[in-house]
Amino acid sequence: MPRHWINTISHDHVLLGVEGGFTQAGHGTDTRLRRLARGDGIAFYSPRESIGAARPLQRFTALGVVADDEPYRVEVGPDLHPWRRRVEFERVVAVPVRPLLPVLGFVDDEEHWGLPFRRGLFEVPAGDFAAVAGAMRDAAWAADESARVIGSPPP
Repeated sequence: MPRHWINTISHDHVLLGVEGGFTQAGHGTDTRLRRLARGDGIAFYSPRESIGAARPLQRFTALGVVADDEPYRVEVGPDLHPWRRRVEFERVVAVPVRPLLPVLGFVDDEEHWGLPFRRGLFEVPAGDFAAVAGAMRDAAWAADESARVIGSPPP
């Protein structure tokens, strides 16, 4: 039975993953990535547009399914060899997190709702994942031509 995950990553890094068909977690270590299995659902939450950006984004920004069996290592630079997992991304539109807070069971305290996301990659109940995925799919379905659909081929 598939499990469901949320990975907290800045939006610019999510877009790199969508373009390359992968995800990373834990600053490129393989530890948490080994918990994922082929067929698991994964949603991406982006607190900011980029690391260090002053203005918060606070949106779910991508949605996909794990498409491999083990983490793999890549060389990004001479001293940078992060671990990744392959992900098949779905065409969705980013949605704000705040309207979903009342239905997300992993959020125990709406006043301090951001705390669970600080874990980076974490497992969530199927119902919570369905709420996030449903909101993103509905937004994609309702999007007009000006909406940015994540997971679609580049123009």
